[in-house]
Amino acid sequence: MKIRVLGCHGSDQLLDKSQGHHQCRTCGFLINGTVMVDAGTIGGALRLDEQRRIRHILLSHLHFDHVQGLPTLADNLVDDAADSVELIGTVQVIGGLRRYLFNDKVYPNFMALPHPKRPIFKTRTFKPGQEIEVGALRVTPIRVNHLVPTVGFLVREGASSFLYSGDTHETEQIWKIAAREPTLKAVFIEASFPDELSELARVSKHLTPTLLVRALQKIKRPDLPVYVYHVKPRFRDDIARQLARFRLPNLTVLEEGQEIVV
Repeated sequence: MKIRVLGCHGSDQLLDKSQGHHQCRTCGFLINGTVMVDAGTIGGALRLDEQRRIRHILLSHLHFDHVQGLPTLADNLVDDAADSVELIGTVQVIGGLRRYLFNDKVYPNFMALPHPKRPIFKTRTFKPGQEIEVGALRVTPIRVNHLVPTVGFLVREGASSFLYSGDTHETEQIWKIAAREPTLKAVFIEASFPDELSELARVSKHLTPTLLVRALQKIKRPDLPVYVYHVKPRFRDDIARQLARFRLPNLTVLEEGQEIVV
């Protein structure tokens, strides 16, 4: 699998060039050019021909930083004759998109436009814990601990898989599944706040560097490649320094534009 990092931060921000990293975008990961994991960033990172190749979008939860790329994608594809793009999420996520976003008030209902028989977006729901087919991938959604109903994903293709934590605080099931998955080749895990903001992380249901490392210990695979995302831009340097103290051998704090092969 080839994973392209369109956005990997907890908010949009343009950083000072002296900090080395420039444009921070919200979370969106493109797999094999056709499947998105979360939709915080799409149009701002892809050419139109690349957007037209997207066939499926897996949504971990309804928070705006994970769905805000959808309206722009719909606008960009509205006059195309291509097949509908499939939005895949829990009942709560798909229902929330209909009620709060594509409701003809905040945004036109692109689940029925430009024609009810050929809308921009068609939808599919899943139940956490049940594996589904998404194109050539097999995906298992797993509930995690966040403020709204949220899942992470175990994404498989052939003999390789990766784990995507979703937004989460301390949780158990996803790490138990990861620990017994023989095909697991990488973990994508969130870390939103530095350790000194652990109380904010607790009430907003996110991880800090210390909590991230504690979670990874449950997998018992210290050699596993780890990719850290959902970093709040203003705390990026602090989080990176705190993670470095743990000396994990294969840990990377992600940046936009990276490509990872699993």
